[in-house]
Order: sequence, then C-alpha cells, then structure tokens
Amino acid sequence: MSYEVIIRELEARKFKPVYLLEGEEDFFIDQVARYLEHEVLSDAEKEFNLTVFYGKDAAWSDVVNACRRYPMFAERQVVMIKEAQAMRDIGKLEVYLEKPLNSTLLVLVHKQGKLDGRTRVAGLIKKKGTVLTTKKLYDNQLPAWIQGYVKQRGMQLTDKAVLLLADHIGNDLSRMANELDKLLINVRGKDRLDENDIEQYVGISKEYNSFELQSAIARRDLPGAIKIIAYFDANPKAASILMIIPLLHSFFSKLYLLLTQTAGSQVSLSSLGVPPRFQAEYTRSAQAYGREGVERAILLLHTYNLRKIGIDDAGYSDAELLKELVFRIVMI
Repeated sequence: MSYEVIIRELEARKFKPVYLLEGEEDFFIDQVARYLEHEVLSDAEKEFNLTVFYGKDAAWSDVVNACRRYPMFAERQVVMIKEAQAMRDIGKLEVYLEKPLNSTLLVLVHKQGKLDGRTRVAGLIKKKGTVLTTKKLYDNQLPAWIQGYVKQRGMQLTDKAVLLLADHIGNDLSRMANELDKLLINVRGKDRLDENDIEQYVGISKEYNSFELQSAIARRDLPGAIKIIAYFDANPKAASILMIIPLLHSFFSKLYLLLTQTAGSQVSLSSLGVPPRFQAEYTRSAQAYGREGVERAILLLHTYNLRKIGIDDAGYSDAELLKELVFRIVMI
C-alpha cells in the first residue's frame, strides 16, 4: 500500500490497530509517521493518549502495557515506536498483536530495511494491520514524482525545470520536498513554473548546471562545455564530478540502447524517461557519436570514475579531470 493511500484512509478516519512503516525511503515513512503522531489526536487528546518509545530503549513489556491501556477522554490512543529496527525482543510484541485493541494505534517506524517477514510478529501485523514498505526511487522515476508532488499543490513545472531539480538534488526526497515547498511558497499566483523560477528561488543556474553540460557534450560543443566546467570550478556547490559522471553515464547508456536495439526489442526514448522536448537531441547525439563512439564514451566515464577515487591518477583536481574527460569524449 502506498503512503498516499494510507494517509487518505487516515484522513477518512479509517484506522487499523497496527501500522508497520518500513523500508529504504525515509521520506514516505516520515509522511505517514508524522500524520499518525500529529494529526490523529487533537492537541488536548495527545497529553494523555500519545506515547512515544525509541527502539533502543524500549522494553517490549512496557510497549505491551501501554497498548493495553484504554484511552482517556478520547476514542483512541497512539503508541509509537520510533527507530523500531533497534528494538530488542521486538518479536515478543506478538503477545499483544494476537488480540490488539481497536482503540490503540500501534505504530512501528522501522527504517533502514524491512522487518523479517518470516517472523510471527510480521505475519500478525500483515494480517491485522497496515504495512508500508518503501523503496528508493530510481533516477528515471524522479521526474514523475516531482511533477506529481507539485501537481497535488495545484502547480506544474516545465520539463527543463524538473530536470534541473532532479539533476541538482537527486533522489533525496526529503530535501527535494523542502525545496519544492519553499519554491511553491515564493511563487504564489503562478500555475506553471520554469527554469527561471528554479534559478531565482532554488539557486540552480539555468545556464551553468550539469544538465547544460550534458547538452553541450551531446552537441559536441567543447567551448560551451569548458565554460560550464570553469563555472563549476569557481562554484564547487553547483555540481561535482561524482554527480556529473553518473549523469553522463546514464545519457550515453540511453544512446547505446537506441543504437543497439533490434527489430524484436524496440526501445523508445519515452520508455527511457526522456521528455518529448529533449528526444530530438538524444536522436541527433546517437547519430553523431555512433555505436563505437558511445561505447568509447562509456569506457572513458568508467576510467575517469576510477581516477576520481584515486586509481591510476596523478592528483589532478576535479576541474582538470572533468576538462580532460569532456575533451576526450567530444573529440571521439
């Protein structure tokens, strides 16, 4: 079940006696945990009916006793275990979960992985409660998530604005949500935001960013690429080589898929997550570099990634490495 569905059920006052929030993506877990902790009960009800434990210090018997209490001056109580992954004897909660109270919402916030699904306690939670299992978004899923986030708030972003955000911030969804929230507060009155808004309110240059560097390499525009690298050298927070190399690897990998497809396995740029506005550039680049050129570019990216971490490198700066890498790619 997705976090949006769980929150809609909570907003409709449809409760389960136990919630397990687990997995790799903290943002989704935090959204549901925050609602359960702060929105289910009124401020007056929280004083007597909200109990928060921390896994490392939580004794299973104390949790069970708290869950078996009846709420005071309220219809229900919330018992939350934060950092449940650190709780000793979490399996002993099964003595309560066999017959949980409908007036208690037991919430297990289990980050950094999943509760062992083979255990009896996991089976009881699945049978009698709600389980949210989260995963990190893949890079190609991030643009759609960004558009969905702003659309829920009555806004839209241009394709370039989305790519700037995705490229600069990456799949740190908590940071992304914070930046988007600040952006939406600052641009009230507009329903469509573009790269100018991103530059003004998020601080990402619309001309000097890793996406524009990729575009310059795609066009084999060496002077333009060197100009952008010089900006990065003067503004280290704008982009790093460790962020740029994966971006370029993704770009050339998509070109490789286009160039190596067969009649029985057609690949479309849309299926690879490339917005329609930029598909012509990918097609031109694939033709310009050709299969052999793309293969050599991918090999160069691998080589310079190793050099960046100190293998077969003579101590070049990031800007020097990046200039050399881009020169060798563009001149293929």
